[in-house]
Parts: sequence; structure tokens; C-alpha cells
Amino acid sequence: MHKFLRAAGFSEYKKKREIEALLASLVKQYPIEKKIWVESDSNLCEIKARISKDVGISIFGEEDGDGTFHLEYYYPYLLSDIVTSQAYCSIQRHTEKETHAGLLDEYRVGISLIFYLTNEMEYLELRKSKKSVPDVKQACLSALSLSGKILFPVKKTQRQIEMAKVSAKERSSQIEAAKNGDEDAIEKLTLEDIDLYSRVSRRVMREDLYSIVDSYFMPCGIECDQYSVMGEIQSVELQTNSVTQEEIYIMTVEASDITFRVGINRADLIGQPEVGRRFKGKVWMQGIVKFES
Repeated sequence: MHKFLRAAGFSEYKKKREIEALLASLVKQYPIEKKIWVESDSNLCEIKARISKDVGISIFGEEDGDGTFHLEYYYPYLLSDIVTSQAYCSIQRHTEKETHAGLLDEYRVGISLIFYLTNEMEYLELRKSKKSVPDVKQACLSALSLSGKILFPVKKTQRQIEMAKVSAKERSSQIEAAKNGDEDAIEKLTLEDIDLYSRVSRRVMREDLYSIVDSYFMPCGIECDQYSVMGEIQSVELQTNSVTQEEIYIMTVEASDITFRVGINRADLIGQPEVGRRFKGKVWMQGIVKFES
């Protein structure tokens, strides 16, 4: 089974035969949305089974000459229309199957941000029609989580909030310059990191760690599209899985100046999410990209 199926409200589906029965039922209920001929005698079809307003399961397989759908793989998804990044994005195919990953050169988090592409059929169609790799204009990211906690916010004045935004923007510019070989930017970033380490080391002796670090976004585990995040909640919505009636929290979260949506099973979230509070958890990052016309 897919590890993050639980986040979409299918926590009771744990055995292979139960999941196969679920997918077979969804295949009967929903039509094939897109179909692409990968080879002259082979096609790839996608079925999007929406089980709440913004959550669903993408099912992929091949349709034979008799119109019978043969399932190959699936994954849960969360829709998002929030533009997370307009940084340069490249798309690479996974080795095992016809799935793709997006890689954003996102300087705000200081790392190359990798996510699972959920509109790969659109990408394949454009690549086939243009006979070249289409250029990406922007990315709208979302995430699914299996466990999370709600933390209280760090008290800040309006001036502190504005200064933090200016500082983050300056640091992003310096990281970009450093990656382009600017020695002054490299030296400045190194000195800033040393100073930051010194200040944090002094404060952590008398303060709680989460009052010092109010937001972060960093890789987690060995899979490149999974992250540990903590960020401020900007909106909260409760949606219901139409198949299982399990409730799913859909939150808009800003972590390290990156805004994205997070979906998590209500049973897996500790605490009451509210606007202004913080979400902390491990997430599987996914999203759609919008292409240049």
C-alpha cells in the first residue's frame, strides 16, 4: 500500500486485498481522464478519484483493446492553487515507472526543493506535442502528513515580523550570489552562520528550542521528497472522505517563507489547529507545475 494513503482518510485500509478492492471500486466509479500513447502499442491512462473537495487518489494503468483498465500504480494527492515558487524548476523521470519529480532551485530554504509531480500527464502531453521539454513558469506545492503537532506561536511585534522578512529576502539574495561564485557573499554567509550559532547556543541554555526556532524546512529521511517542517498556519479547513467518512485537516502553512498546503488525517494530528498557531510534522511534498504558454 502507499504509505500516505492514511493521510487521505483511508486509515482502515491496511491489507493488500482491501486496497485492491478499493481501487477496483474507484476504477468502476470514475472515468479515464487522460490517455497517452507511450509507445505504438502501449498507452498510459489516468483516473482521478476525488474523495473530498481537494483530496483524491490518482490511479494509473493501461487500457487494452477491449476497453479493460489494468492498474499499474496509484498515489493519494492534495490539490493546491497557491503559487509556492517561481524559481527555476527542472523535471526528471523516476527510474521505475512513468512518474516524475520536480526540482526547484529555491534559495529561500537554502536547498534544492524536490517534490513529486502530480500533473505528469499534462507534462507528458506537452513534451510529446512540442517534442521538447516544456519550460516551467511556477509551482503550486502541497503535502501529505502521517503525524503532526500543533504548537503555540512565538510572540513577535510588527517591527520584528517586518525585519525578519527583510532579513530573509537579503539572505536569499546572498545564497543566490554565493551559488554563482560571489566570494563576498560566501564570506558574509559564513560569518552570519557563525554569529547565529553563537547566539543560539547562548539562548538555548535558558529558553525552549521552539521559542528560538519559529520555522524550518529541511530534508527528512533518505527519500528526497520528504521533509520535516514547522511553520505558521494561515488557514484551516476540515474535509470529509466520502468513502470512509474520516475527517482530514487541510491547512495552509508558511515555513521558511515557503507557502504550501498540508493534508493530515484528523486522528494523526495532536492539538487543535488555528490560524496563527504552528504546525510541526513530517511531510511528503508534491505539487503541480504551470508551464509557459
